Amino acid sequence: MLGKLWSDTDYENRKHFWLFVIYGLLCNCIVLYTYILGKRLLWCGEVGMPLFATFIILFVASPFINFRYYRMPLWGKILVLAEKIFKSYLVLSYTVSLILPKLTVNVGDLQSFVIDYLNKTLEQYTTKYAASSGSFATVTGVLAGGLHVVLTVLGIFVVAMIVPGLIYIVFRFCQFVWDWLINTLILKRFFPSKR
Repeated sequence: MLGKLWSDTDYENRKHFWLFVIYGLLCNCIVLYTYILGKRLLWCGEVGMPLFATFIILFVASPFINFRYYRMPLWGKILVLAEKIFKSYLVLSYTVSLILPKLTVNVGDLQSFVIDYLNKTLEQYTTKYAASSGSFATVTGVLAGGLHVVLTVLGIFVVAMIVPGLIYIVFRFCQFVWDWLINTLILKRFFPSKR
């Protein structure tokens, strides 16, 4: 949680792929909860200027908060970890706020939207293969249309899992670059015994 610059665990040899999968699942569960029930879960997805300003302050202050983590008393470590959790929550909330506006179909209209999409897709492929496949036009059209629908659903699922993780990776990378710069230019120079 501290990141590889400040943590004493082995970040170079340990992969954290499943953390991003879990993050994507969590983000999608919150989006579905908000979409289906029409209410926010722990205010997730609400991004305003106060929260944005808080995020920027925590982002900038991160290296100064982290660099003496291992010398802090227990209550100090708990506060640092709470700050990390809150900052991750802010990134999650921002991600949810990006995804929710993309869901333009109302929950009440979802069933008719899906049925209409299936019918249009199958009809499109049946018509397409009618001239070339002869008597097998319907079977070929249904199979091709069904494959199209399955691949579309699979593609939506993959994108829904990857995008939140990518946003989090970009955030972690930016935080690492900032922490590294401050550590190199300021902390190592003025606080050489930082741990």
